[in-house]
Amino acid sequence: MAKDLNEFLEDFKSVNISTLDEKGNPFSSYAPFIKVEDKYYVYISQMAKHTSNLQRKDICSLFFIEDEATCSNIFARKRAMLQCSSIIIKQDSQEETEKLSNFKIKFGDKMIDMLKSMQDFYIFEFTPFYGEAVFGFGKAYNLGGKDFSEFVERESTNSGGHGHGHIKK
Repeated sequence: MAKDLNEFLEDFKSVNISTLDEKGNPFSSYAPFIKVEDKYYVYISQMAKHTSNLQRKDICSLFFIEDEATCSNIFARKRAMLQCSSIIIKQDSQEETEKLSNFKIKFGDKMIDMLKSMQDFYIFEFTPFYGEAVFGFGKAYNLGGKDFSEFVERESTNSGGHGHGHIKK
């Protein structure tokens, strides 16, 4: 098991994002991401549904899940979820330039320069305010610490106080 969320995310290049649309319905998709200190960033087009959703309602959920092709048990894929608030980074600002440098390190100059030239891509910054992680049966954790990367043991809600309980009929 990973020692913390940062270790689990080392090989991830993208994140599943869930936002709320104009009718309050959930909408999920994905985007490549970077993590800088305790925040997550995506670089997405104005044409992406997530962009309008986040401009209207500045909360989302980020979901990271182990690749099903390499997991040991499809019913127990390792995963983490973060609930976040979001802000948009102003285009052509110093902050955007700094974050684009981080994107270039992870994804290459050519790709990021091409997206920047389209002029409709924006960086969104996500700040976690709640998180959970599951690393197998009976291995569910809350996420804590300054950057929500520490695994915090949590109490079971079943009557025995540990493991998965039996379904009552």
